[in-house]
Amino acid sequence: MLAIIKAEQLKWKRTFIPKLLWLTPLITLLISAVLMGGEYFQTGAYNWWYTMLLPGALTICCALVIEKDKKLKYHSILALPLGLKKVWLGKILSSGIWLFLITSMFFGGITAGGWLFGHSLPITSSLLSSLVIFVTFLWQIPLCLFLAAKLGTYLAILLNVVANIVGIVVFADGELWYCYPFAIGARLLCSTLGILPNGLPVPEGSSLLNNDVIFPGLLITIAWFIIISLLTTKWFQKREAK
Repeated sequence: MLAIIKAEQLKWKRTFIPKLLWLTPLITLLISAVLMGGEYFQTGAYNWWYTMLLPGALTICCALVIEKDKKLKYHSILALPLGLKKVWLGKILSSGIWLFLITSMFFGGITAGGWLFGHSLPITSSLLSSLVIFVTFLWQIPLCLFLAAKLGTYLAILLNVVANIVGIVVFADGELWYCYPFAIGARLLCSTLGILPNGLPVPEGSSLLNNDVIFPGLLITIAWFIIISLLTTKWFQKREAK
């Protein structure tokens, strides 16, 4: 599996995927520095990050992972002496590593920015928030790979970004947040950051500050990740029969 992951990552060399790793966090931090700055720099950056820029960057990454093989009608993959199950899981895992790296780069940048502006979130809250973002976005990787393979790059980006926005705007601060997986990350971040998805502070005494939802929320998204990975793997394996 390690060889498959390395082979997938080698395909990225002449794509936009490596640039997204540093460019997306940089753009996020610059937007927050210009529009928010000062004591609101970090909370503003987190809001821009998980509501718009990370969903878009993750979908683009997954679409580019699929694009080269799709152009060749997957003939290069079908010719390999490997099961398609391993190939698909390799794409999921390599994209998961990319998500971990871009999350780590954002965490490093936002921590340095907090020190620069002289107002920092507690390092434990920021680290926990980044961990929440990583885990709650993992399940979108197999979904975005599937959407890109079935619908193409542009429609996959549109659908995933819109679905994230709907989750944040409609479900994140409601009682049914756990029913809509796109809303779970935003709901948990209300607890870890104390900030609503619209950027305003969570009111004191609000149930949104309850940390008891963090662990169940993470378990739900991990379950979604496993389920969607299994379903999309079975779908991809059917190409062997064609």
